Amino acid sequence: MHFIQRWSPKTVGLVAAFITVVIWTGFIVIARASVKGTLTPFDIGLARIIGASLVLVPLGAWLVWRDRAEALIDISNHQDALPSSSSFPSFPRRRESSLFGLSPLPLRVTALCGVFGSFAYAALAYSGFTFAPAAHASVLMPGSLPLWTSLLAVPLLGLRITAVRALGLVLIVAGDLLVGGASLLRAFDGGQVWKGDVLFMTASLCWAIYSVLTRRYALEPVRATVAITVFALMTYVPLYGLLLLTGVLHSQLLSAPLGEVLFQMGFQGLGSVVISGITFNLMVQHYGPVRSTMITALVPGLSALAAVFFLGEPLNWNLMVGLALVTAGILFGVRKVNVAIK
Repeated sequence: MHFIQRWSPKTVGLVAAFITVVIWTGFIVIARASVKGTLTPFDIGLARIIGASLVLVPLGAWLVWRDRAEALIDISNHQDALPSSSSFPSFPRRRESSLFGLSPLPLRVTALCGVFGSFAYAALAYSGFTFAPAAHASVLMPGSLPLWTSLLAVPLLGLRITAVRALGLVLIVAGDLLVGGASLLRAFDGGQVWKGDVLFMTASLCWAIYSVLTRRYALEPVRATVAITVFALMTYVPLYGLLLLTGVLHSQLLSAPLGEVLFQMGFQGLGSVVISGITFNLMVQHYGPVRSTMITALVPGLSALAAVFFLGEPLNWNLMVGLALVTAGILFGVRKVNVAIK
């Protein structure tokens, strides 16, 4: 991360936003293509967590070890600097860690961010694909994210949504509805599609809560991503195993091609969690949670457009108009405005 420190904040924000949008767009397209694959949604969720844990759990252990070593050095230096007559020295405060020294954040923050940013989000998002097509996910998850984040940021962060930004939100919602409105309307024809839609919306809400929490606690991007991954490893994986043993879930991991499993571990774990997790938090640091989630509102239109080229889906007028509306909404939403922070 040292080379990033040489960049200007504006450059960091732009690069982080670009990487995040590209990976999130790829996530939707790959999810569409993976519907016919061997792995179940819960298998993909497990591959996501295991793939990310292979990188982030050792990193978390090293961060905690380094924090403790630096704290000991600080205490030693502090003691040497104190006069011998001092009876009650005040030592520098050490960074808190949790979960057996693997999470570089306190337990309360790790659990809060882990529940919403990893465990619940992954379980809800991948479960949604069981009931509803991925086209619904491309609209309801990133498309509704700006609304959820704006509603949460007002009471939790004291942010004031101006008329200009409200107009941006309206344009984004209108564009997302144009992109996926036809498919969403079919959800009311009956069946179980509505269950997937509810799961996608709830997953989006969970990610919005996580994005607001990272700003509220001023979390460093790497530490936040490590913490939620460690939490998911210690909660999702045992629950997954328990549900398999009790027959509630059925796994295809052992029968799936090795290449498919490794690909999901690489893209879902390394890409979606490690890389985009860090870049998303960098983006939140620079733009704030509301403007960041408005930038990610590009994902529904871009994923639909990518599906035209990679999956052979038709290019309809509503896609083009929807993209134009979303783009206009983002231009309004990312403008710098005066906000009141409590």
